[in-house]
Amino acid sequence: MKQHNLTVVTEFVLMGITNRPELQAPLFGLFLVIYVISVMGNLGIIILTNMDVRLQTPMYFFLRHLAFTDFVYSTTVGPKMLANFIVDQNTISYYLCATQLAFFLLFIGSELFILSAMSYDRYVAICNPLLYTVIVSHRVCWALVTITYLYCTFMSFVVTINIFSLSFCGNNIINHFFCDCIPLISLLCSNTHDIELIIMMFAAFDLISSLLIVLVSYLLILIAILRMNSAEGRRKAFSTCGSHLTVVTVFYGTLIFMYVQPESSHSIDTDKISSVFYTLIIPMINPLIYSLRNKDVKDALPRIWQKICNIFS
Repeated sequence: MKQHNLTVVTEFVLMGITNRPELQAPLFGLFLVIYVISVMGNLGIIILTNMDVRLQTPMYFFLRHLAFTDFVYSTTVGPKMLANFIVDQNTISYYLCATQLAFFLLFIGSELFILSAMSYDRYVAICNPLLYTVIVSHRVCWALVTITYLYCTFMSFVVTINIFSLSFCGNNIINHFFCDCIPLISLLCSNTHDIELIIMMFAAFDLISSLLIVLVSYLLILIAILRMNSAEGRRKAFSTCGSHLTVVTVFYGTLIFMYVQPESSHSIDTDKISSVFYTLIIPMINPLIYSLRNKDVKDALPRIWQKICNIFS
């Protein structure tokens, strides 16, 4: 159907990660394993931190929401990406593409601010331990994640509506494995200056503000650790925030590499590799980092397993 020389787009074709036939089967197997580990790990963290009474603390409250955001945005992208390896042409409807973009933006943004909230939690735990339960109360925790979800819902809604209210040129081939902002904008016929400015403003605010909270928190933590007289106290303080610092470094490092690299070195293949990393690899390694490096989580596993066995015995 033609209207004003423009073809009405009702669906998009996702090109996927690669068009080389010999790589389809091994990549499908690899990413299926990664996605299954990610789902099991994040659901495991959610269940564990809900069921174990010793993990009912602010740190594990935020960890539970981190696992939830990892699970949702990896599931928003993962199954559709896997389908691309086993079908001849991986299509996605116009409205499902908009939904995928909206959920991805909502939860990838939420992860940024939940990581910064976890940094603040670690700062209070190390620098103000006597006031920890007062400053980081249950009400404060819920307020922080609620504000995060509300703001990121607003951000996601504004960006998605602005992109999908513009006209597409009839070219419906997205050179990516999911509906992301930049590939979609390249298909628009309308003037994209306004939506590009909106995306840049949101991305800059989200990345800079959340990273600033992380950096200030850890700077204050480092100062507090250096002032400690006890070597045991310093070791315990480092172990308290070690897992979170690892996750923060990997996540922000990937985003900064993708968005701050020079325009001359930008390429579709580089963007795809970076996107794979923060949509599938990071959601897989986050629960592994917290379970392998965290004594409380490792100790909780046999207790929960015993509880589950008792229920079914």
